Amino acid sequence: MSLLMTLIITYINTGMDSGYLDRFLKAWAVGLPIAISTALIVGPIAKKFVDKITK
Repeated sequence: MSLLMTLIITYINTGMDSGYLDRFLKAWAVGLPIAISTALIVGPIAKKFVDKITK
């Protein structure tokens, strides 16, 4: 998901030119660890919340 979002957001913000791939890879290198960390931290909390409200 972070790959697709970064591809699209980089394209929208900067357009497609010869430096697009470099900008995308730099943005993804920053975004991927943030996405993984967030999923690991927020995922269990969200699961507990959903379990609580659906019982």
